[in-house]
Amino acid sequence: MYNVAIVGCGVIGNRLADAFVAHGDTTVWAACDLVEEKVESFAAEYDCAAYTDYEAMVAEEAVDIVYVGVPPKVHREVVEAAVDAGKAVICEKPIAADATVGAELVALEEATDQPTAVNLPFRYTPGVRELIDRVEAGEIGEVQRIELTFRFPQWPREWQDVEWLAGREQGGPLREVGTHYLFGVQEAFGSIEWVDADIDYSAPGRYEESITGYFGVEGIPGIIDLLTDCDVDEENSMTVVGTEGSLELLDWYRLAENAGGEEQRVVVDEPGDTTLSLVEAFVAELEGEDGDLVSFAETNDVQQVVDAIFASEGERVVVGEE
Repeated sequence: MYNVAIVGCGVIGNRLADAFVAHGDTTVWAACDLVEEKVESFAAEYDCAAYTDYEAMVAEEAVDIVYVGVPPKVHREVVEAAVDAGKAVICEKPIAADATVGAELVALEEATDQPTAVNLPFRYTPGVRELIDRVEAGEIGEVQRIELTFRFPQWPREWQDVEWLAGREQGGPLREVGTHYLFGVQEAFGSIEWVDADIDYSAPGRYEESITGYFGVEGIPGIIDLLTDCDVDEENSMTVVGTEGSLELLDWYRLAENAGGEEQRVVVDEPGDTTLSLVEAFVAELEGEDGDLVSFAETNDVQQVVDAIFASEGERVVVGEE
């Protein structure tokens, strides 16, 4: 049995805790949050120890796995403490507030002999895997365009009750949601090579309310179109258009196809239990098997794309270029 320590008792921390409880080889041993009332409630729900000092918690000999579910600016210090204590680490996305700090986390990953991973569930989402298989099989012909579309009636969303998500420094919809879809593009087509985007912000120091831009990957042009504070339903989608049809990932998991003038047809309508899949893959890695985990390095490749979009200001930027 592997003992898990949860750092950050928010919505996603609870989601990971449920998956660790559901897996037969892991248990939630402890949790930490700066808000004492929150961690005490969490500890009561999961019958685990409560801490307000993460360093003391991750140093406990009984801890095998540390899940880092705190804001991006704090990822590095918590991951470093866990790595220094010889623990295996699952970190929340984005890897960091920027790719420079992300590179420091990659160095920590390279220096440890313990498993590390980032919680990017598109690695395990059935609709995403089916999209990749169909594209690789040539079912939509030659890929002509990739389109990423995001609509948020409000930001942060109603269920996201943390102020840092509204700030420009480490929050905003591109980091929080766009990271998933940029990772999906990377999974399906390889590294994004360049971006060219215009961004409007909701207020000084606040989140982006509009992004209109372009990107390129393996000679395929892409479009990114993001809008917040708009009177429409929330939308997060990735559309891949080919010479013989198109595939559209809707609502995070639903895959639909269009071909030959026919009506759109849903081909995958099952979200899968991606969080439990992550835990299963992580345990497999701990057992010496190939867990197919998303590495810090892969995630920082996505962070470089995010940084390039923020830096673009309407000019083409080569991803990863200083």
